[in-house]
Amino acid sequence: MSSVHSILRLGVDVGGTNTDAVLLNLSEGSRRGQVLASAKHLTTPDVTLGIQNAIESVLAQAESKSNIQALCIGTTHFVNALVERDPRRLDRVAVIRLCGPFTHGTPPFVGFPRELRELLEGPHFLLSGGLQIDGSEIASVVVAQVESACDEIDRQGICAVVVSSVFAPIDFEIQQEETVAAIVRKRIPGLDVVCSKDVAAIGLLERENASILNAALLRYAKKTVIGFEKAAQALELKCSVFITSNDGTLLSCAQAARLPIRTFSSGPTNSMRGAAFLAALESGISKQSALVVDIGGTTTDIGMLLPSGFPRQAAAHHEFCGVLMNFSMPHVTSIGLGGGSVVREDPVTNKVTVGPHSVGHRITSESLVFGGSTLTATDVVVAAGRASNIGDESLVSGIGQSIIEGAQSAIKKMLQNYLDAMKTSSQDIPVYLVGGGSILAPDVLAGISRVHRFPHFDVANAVGAAIAQISGIIDSFEDTSTRTIVQVRADVEARAIAQAIASGADPHRVAIVESEVIPIAYTSGRCRFYVKAAGDWSGIASPSWSEVDDPLHEVSTGETASRPQMVASAAASAVVAPVMRTASDILEYEPRIKGREWLLSEIDLEWIADGCYVLGCGGGGSPLHTFLELRELVRSGETVRVIDFSSVLPNALVGWGGGMGSPEVSSERLLGNESIAKPEALCGIEIGGANGMINMILGSTKYANIPCIDGDFMGRAYPTWHQTTANVYDASGTGAKMLPSVISSGDGNIMIMTKARRDIDVDASLRAACVEMGTHVGQASCPLKADYVDNAMIKNTVSLSWRIGRAIALARRQSSLSRIGSILVDAVGGSNSARMLFVGKITDVRRRLYKGHTIGEVVITALTVDDDVDDDPDHPIEHFAGTLTIPFKNENLYAEHTADDATTTVRMVATVPDLIAVLDAQNGSALGTPQYKYGLRVLVLGITAAPQWTGSERGIALGGPSAFGFAHIPYEPLGKYAQPRSVIEEYARK
Repeated sequence: MSSVHSILRLGVDVGGTNTDAVLLNLSEGSRRGQVLASAKHLTTPDVTLGIQNAIESVLAQAESKSNIQALCIGTTHFVNALVERDPRRLDRVAVIRLCGPFTHGTPPFVGFPRELRELLEGPHFLLSGGLQIDGSEIASVVVAQVESACDEIDRQGICAVVVSSVFAPIDFEIQQEETVAAIVRKRIPGLDVVCSKDVAAIGLLERENASILNAALLRYAKKTVIGFEKAAQALELKCSVFITSNDGTLLSCAQAARLPIRTFSSGPTNSMRGAAFLAALESGISKQSALVVDIGGTTTDIGMLLPSGFPRQAAAHHEFCGVLMNFSMPHVTSIGLGGGSVVREDPVTNKVTVGPHSVGHRITSESLVFGGSTLTATDVVVAAGRASNIGDESLVSGIGQSIIEGAQSAIKKMLQNYLDAMKTSSQDIPVYLVGGGSILAPDVLAGISRVHRFPHFDVANAVGAAIAQISGIIDSFEDTSTRTIVQVRADVEARAIAQAIASGADPHRVAIVESEVIPIAYTSGRCRFYVKAAGDWSGIASPSWSEVDDPLHEVSTGETASRPQMVASAAASAVVAPVMRTASDILEYEPRIKGREWLLSEIDLEWIADGCYVLGCGGGGSPLHTFLELRELVRSGETVRVIDFSSVLPNALVGWGGGMGSPEVSSERLLGNESIAKPEALCGIEIGGANGMINMILGSTKYANIPCIDGDFMGRAYPTWHQTTANVYDASGTGAKMLPSVISSGDGNIMIMTKARRDIDVDASLRAACVEMGTHVGQASCPLKADYVDNAMIKNTVSLSWRIGRAIALARRQSSLSRIGSILVDAVGGSNSARMLFVGKITDVRRRLYKGHTIGEVVITALTVDDDVDDDPDHPIEHFAGTLTIPFKNENLYAEHTADDATTTVRMVATVPDLIAVLDAQNGSALGTPQYKYGLRVLVLGITAAPQWTGSERGIALGGPSAFGFAHIPYEPLGKYAQPRSVIEEYARK
């Protein structure tokens, strides 16, 4: 094919050290994929200048510019503005949330780090509106409320607004966000307005957080993309200019100006997409799953490439700049290994370590091979004879063989461990090496079928930018009550394809690259569908790339445009929490005890939340949103009190209850005014998960102003309401101590159940009603007399959760996560009552949804000695062998060990009601059953259950193995129960 008819693409990718550019031939035929020119330039402080330099170098090698179809740029402009907290490039943001009576306790910005919140927070308004999970309205939009909010926004001089609505991503018909956005634009012409449904998916706070960061960047984004277009014009390029996105697809300049947040992780994505493209050019390599390893000067990024050629996406929630978000990003693990990584040998143990410290871009002056004085990973590779074209080999001839072998072994071990963690099964898969530092990687790695190095591997990221495609994404809840899931999925996939074509994809080359159906707990007849279609750009500009109110021509693009004067936030902290920077800070911290009442601080709440999730034993739901609401209360000066049971009057009535329903709903329609009782004290129904803290909200001085008792009625989490110790001590079997029981939807619907034939009917009946009331309700049973509570309640479990959270925080600060198991055992009462059951990596997970509960099992395989990266010789850790299998029904049910010996001995090591908690061995955090995935390093903690469960046949019948259908498994205590020590008792002033 002649060059006259060639279709060429310019790809540019901006990295921390270098900006790479390539000119790629994308014509059909034998020349497709040919790299016609490439260049690598240092990334400049003015990123646009570095891009222009790289493009100029490539164009100087090209025969003609006329056939260049598009310029595709992967940039760090927008992510850098947030990382650097640059006020010149960020604006304050107002938020209009449509939520009706819900979510008021967790206002916008509630989860932001303090310094970022102070920089970005504008006024926020919680107005009438929002949807239920079935698409019906919580409440209608009230125009007068919106107009009043606009007047205040205008008065404060805010130039960016986010409109977020409960369940906005499923709002296709009513379109509340769009309605409010139109009102705002009409009331305040020229204002930047972001609808949250355009930014991210289900999960109100996370979607709203992403929308806020996006809105804060809009003014700077417009300036930046106009700069790109001007640079293209200055270089006499007459092609379209695109920005690459997080998922490997293209954004027009107008789209990038509206959604700069979609570019945050385009760099790693470009590397993976480029590697996939280069692999496809090699004969004998078919489309397959592969791991891409991008080794740079300081770090190594590892990602999983799917057979579609797109990267596997990260978990639903992830953090950026300390802010929890849920928009699409590739799943990438970064480790401190690069060409500039510093190599050290311990003078006592002679152990050789590589990284994480690095000389970075100073490698050409500081590493030995370039005449410097620092031993780096590059020096080792050159000394080993594996890179003869780098520096002066004679300068590294004095490196000892033991150091060379030790460093190479350390590099191999690091890569093998992290590669295995990124895999989704035990099957060997290939690795594609890219990046200038890929010379560090060995040619053979355990668990890897083959290590590939392709031509142009050093500019794979720019190749990935050049080949980026156009996509269409549908993420919605769909009715499956009258049609099969297969039929509904086909319709959703057709909508995704149509959306991609409308955005500019070639109709003949578009395909489905992701399609997932996600059941909704406790809900029948509805499923969540996530579908993504993608295809090559057709070469024709799409009408969707520009709008009538084109954002690129609305406002001044000056970077130093005036920022409105900062005003004090309504949520400004009245109470400043102590900062826990060191282990000493944690050890010296004392809770505030006043008159036998524990007044919870922000630190206490954080530790209790971490402990509650551990005690959830895989279930109970994350306490995050409950913690955020409580932290906001404490920061604003409200008080949350906890008391020992000894402080409860003998004739007092104790209220108990919590939340019931679907986690999918509670992540979107956050807590409302769902509590309806005011006894003299409150007790949690379960300490495990979110219900462990939910009563503290009602008990705070903002609401009922009554204390919460240090205890609960499960000592853990269980999946059903009748599995409580309050019911264990009720011999009637009819749920007499649970009834009457009431549930409230939070928006006016209340139902009372007064009588049941069997105790198990209480939970079944209320859950059925819960679905009709929005699939999440507040629930309260009849208050119990103090003398009954004295026997039935498991005491000091709030204290226990606090001690667990404190132990995790201490292990993190002391860098002793390798000993987190023993630290936690000590925190929960010692080796007589708890023990570390297993340490290993997850090698298999199977799960399904049955009658609203997640059922399945996880298999954990022991680590080999070589896998133990963090083993501390001063504190040797216990090693395990074989596998541990843990079935779960929302919560973990039992742990069965299979020995790795000739007889394959199987032994039961723990069962319910004893607690079985699975923790992430890398950071000590508890894992819920939905978070179990292949490759995670985990430890399994067992804790002996309280005698309220184990002291009677009824307790074992309700909470033991037989309650879950395992009648053949007898309950054998893990150890001897140790009642947790009361925090009040320990820290009260004598």
